[in-house]
Amino acid sequence: MSQKLINLSPDLKRLRDEGYEVEIKNGHLLLHSIPYVSAQKEIKFGTLISTLTLCGDKTAKPDNHVIYFQGEFPCSEKGTPIEAIRHSSGKKTLAPNVEADHSFSNKPSAGYENYFAKMEQYVKIISHPAMALESTVTPRTYAPIKPMNEESVFNYIDTASSRAGIQVLSESLKAQRIAIVGSGGTGAYVLDFVAKTPVCEIHLFDADDFLSHNAFRCPGAASFEELSQGMKKVDYLATMYSKMRKGIIVHKKMISLNSVKELNGFDYVFMCVDDGRCKKHIFDALINTSSTVIDVGMDVHLVGQELLGTCRVTTCTKSKSDHIATRVSMGEAVAGGEYASNIQIAELNALNACLAVIKWKQLSGFYQDLEHEHHLTYSTNCALLDTDEKDDGNQAA
Repeated sequence: MSQKLINLSPDLKRLRDEGYEVEIKNGHLLLHSIPYVSAQKEIKFGTLISTLTLCGDKTAKPDNHVIYFQGEFPCSEKGTPIEAIRHSSGKKTLAPNVEADHSFSNKPSAGYENYFAKMEQYVKIISHPAMALESTVTPRTYAPIKPMNEESVFNYIDTASSRAGIQVLSESLKAQRIAIVGSGGTGAYVLDFVAKTPVCEIHLFDADDFLSHNAFRCPGAASFEELSQGMKKVDYLATMYSKMRKGIIVHKKMISLNSVKELNGFDYVFMCVDDGRCKKHIFDALINTSSTVIDVGMDVHLVGQELLGTCRVTTCTKSKSDHIATRVSMGEAVAGGEYASNIQIAELNALNACLAVIKWKQLSGFYQDLEHEHHLTYSTNCALLDTDEKDDGNQAA
């Protein structure tokens, strides 16, 4: 992907062709071996780093003028700091294996047209004093180019994380294996959110066909032709999200007593089904394992001529599972029970999934978690978000 990006982007290709040491790493553009003068009037070499704005598999116009630098603060020939470009200083991790010591600001009135213009302008400012002290010094080293074999589950670079400066947090999720049991409204939205993280595997378990009513309560917009193909839900969703990433594995079955062993070894299992017996099989199999189960539920019913909706997220971890029997219905569906009316609304499906994914990210260390709740409900009529079943062990920690 990195080599393809350079070849298809005229500005990056020009940087490489003109002898700069170009590297693409975790959504950032790096120029290595940039000469500069230190405060001791010594010539040293640093690295310029820019976030990347992409349009598919090639660069777009840079979205900002700020740049980062690995090295000491660059100075003039006399050893005085080049204050005109000072923005901030202090060690900062931009992405895994991408760190900076300073950031600089030099903004043209119209911004930078492309990355060649942006990088070369900063090279001129930083390297000119070094080149004045030693005429043989140059940032254009024409060094041999190493192959770029950056592995990623994504089919294109995740510039959303790099632009936001949260790539280190995002990358902390990459080793996880996730299972989503049930690919209906809520399960499909769970997939939508999880698919945009770098987890290595997402397994979908569902046996149902993808029908017209499913299209109205899951992400995206299915075409008439797609609905007419008679695909399974998991096949439709895998086809859609495989456009963005790899590692989506489908299982055209629902979890039963005979197949529940297939959930062994997952880091997190999202349970997005209304079948209480299925839930019981999963809890019985995983409750004493290292797998975390996040169960979602939605209850929507008519109150007069209006709807009352409640979303629930109940979490079962190795450190807290004593609440499951009283918080999750694990019998057959009964009239008036959870999902009994089968009213599902897309925004509530999405909200239910959102709450579940936030809980997952809290447990994974992505979001701060001060409550450590293992049971959460949201009611539409009073906008009430209620938390309960706190993990006192985690709170104490």
